[in-house]
Amino acid sequence: MSSQDLPYRMNVGIALFDMRGRVLIAHRLRNDGPEIILPGHEWQMPQGGVDPNEDALAAARRELWEETSVTRSEPLGQTREWMAYDFPPYEGPWHRLCAFRGQRQRWYAFRFTGDESEIDVTRGEGGADPEFSHWRWERLDRVAALVVPFKREIYERVTLEFRAFAEPAKAGETDGC
Repeated sequence: MSSQDLPYRMNVGIALFDMRGRVLIAHRLRNDGPEIILPGHEWQMPQGGVDPNEDALAAARRELWEETSVTRSEPLGQTREWMAYDFPPYEGPWHRLCAFRGQRQRWYAFRFTGDESEIDVTRGEGGADPEFSHWRWERLDRVAALVVPFKREIYERVTLEFRAFAEPAKAGETDGC
């Protein structure tokens, strides 16, 4: 069976904006099967799979919590369409993502309303190995250059659709700090 014959995995991406309009990016620790990382392109925004019968917005909130520990955020919007990317050729051992051609994503924007001490990308949810070593805030227009090339087009589209959220939050826009 060719990879072109495989389905896409349903997935959500999360752009978490701080009050200054920057997004949270996290530094990947290692490859995850066909989800490889390349030197100089180890950064990404949180993302993860949508469980069967799970609402995509609920999946985005769950993945945000699982990958960052963030519970205090307000939804700002979502991408107009679902977008897909294909995994690069992969010759490694079988991995759960090998059953898929790539990922079909909808992206959600949230405004972080908590305290930065809440953010922890180094814990593995439910005993799983953590995916990230550390995090930082970055300008949205710089993020596409930091991700692996096979995700770059998606990040460029997210940048265009979410550019209005990359402005500093106006006073009273949220209850956050």
